[in-house]
Amino acid sequence: MLAAEALSFRYPKAASVALDSVSLRISAGEVLGLLGPNGAGKSTLIALLAGVIMPTTGCVRRDAALDSAGRVAWVPQDFAFYPMLSARENLAVFAGVLGLRGAECAARVERAIAYGQLAAFVDRPARTLSGGMKRRLNLALGLLGDPAVLLLDEPTAGVDPQSRAFLLDTVRALRNEGRGVIYTSHYMEEIEAVADRVAILDHGRVLAEGTLDSVCAKAGTHARIALGGPLPAPLAQEWQVRYALNVIGPQTWSLTLGAPEELGGVLDALRRHNVPLRSVQCGRATLEDVFLQLTQRALRDDA
Repeated sequence: MLAAEALSFRYPKAASVALDSVSLRISAGEVLGLLGPNGAGKSTLIALLAGVIMPTTGCVRRDAALDSAGRVAWVPQDFAFYPMLSARENLAVFAGVLGLRGAECAARVERAIAYGQLAAFVDRPARTLSGGMKRRLNLALGLLGDPAVLLLDEPTAGVDPQSRAFLLDTVRALRNEGRGVIYTSHYMEEIEAVADRVAILDHGRVLAEGTLDSVCAKAGTHARIALGGPLPAPLAQEWQVRYALNVIGPQTWSLTLGAPEELGGVLDALRRHNVPLRSVQCGRATLEDVFLQLTQRALRDDA
């Protein structure tokens, strides 16, 4: 339905490109989970797909069914509504922007209210709503045009667990209606919960793309070890080269093994260095393992 073909983009006066020859597609009835550290190019890609900015090179291809207003909806990370207006007034304003009038406008507004479960507070000023309610209003505004494709940029940022569960259920329902969804998030468990395919982006390039199973299978066997003391520097240096060592928490490490049998050598090395072991897990790589292996860093600031 919507495809990026060799998209590149450079912001004016920027030292490097924000996107570098990115190609991705989204089809009807699927969720593509888009992951990447801060500054990886995710929001730039979403803006290009939405048509808000134009690529430096490459192109965005759309099915003819997506040409009318609202058929591709961008729900940005920032709240995209007027804080002084009520939720209902915001919906009416944006419905007017889409060219909706009369009975059709009223029906679309009521359907968006129902989809976001906004009825209980729809006449309150938007600025008084909780974080979760604002996220639901943001999504409801995106649904006014009856979109075939939704571009969701961090749709659960700053919400409570109940609102997060509601929003994830809504994404699944949208997919089941045959809509395509591109879902960007820093929460890997959300991507695992809703995505049919995943893409990992860093420094403006796609590092991995495919089904969750295929992306994780390519990363091999991973071990997570939690230690009762610091990892000796010589061992850390050796493992960085041999096992692509990554820190994933306080005294907790991830290692990429060539085969499960290599775990015995890891444990022997810890015993030789008198490093107490608190726990160990070994198995197929998780999405977090793959992310850290490919980006070689934890999530970082935009700066």
